[in-house]
Amino acid sequence: MQNFKNHARYYPLHHFIVTPLTLIYFIWSIVNVTSAWGTDSLNSGFYNLLGASILLILPILARIYALKNQDRIIRMEMRQRYFELTGESFSGKEKKLRLSQIIALRFASDPELVVLIDKAISGGMRSKEIKQEIQNWQEDKKRV
Repeated sequence: MQNFKNHARYYPLHHFIVTPLTLIYFIWSIVNVTSAWGTDSLNSGFYNLLGASILLILPILARIYALKNQDRIIRMEMRQRYFELTGESFSGKEKKLRLSQIIALRFASDPELVVLIDKAISGGMRSKEIKQEIQNWQEDKKRV
């Protein structure tokens, strides 16, 4: 069962294979350029460094795109949940909350969500504090 202590997610292929390998390749390319300084192989070293830089940026960009899309989905989910629970628009409350707070609030069960939203706004709670306040954790094992 998911809770505050175990809700962080890792995608092994991304976190433990692709990103570390691209970082190793990037560092290796820097070492090659510095060791080739002043020799005829400096050009190929720079090409390797350029390729390594591009490969290092790609998984980072893919992660950023996925997280931004997920953030949009979370905002839509919270708007829908708030409307279903209260019959009112979430826009007034949403403007008073940071995105990190909204993301944290999504783990709250329906019975405690509205109370926690008001508490987060009035108390300026940080996302970690919001997650710690949640009594009935709503699992999400499909997030990025």
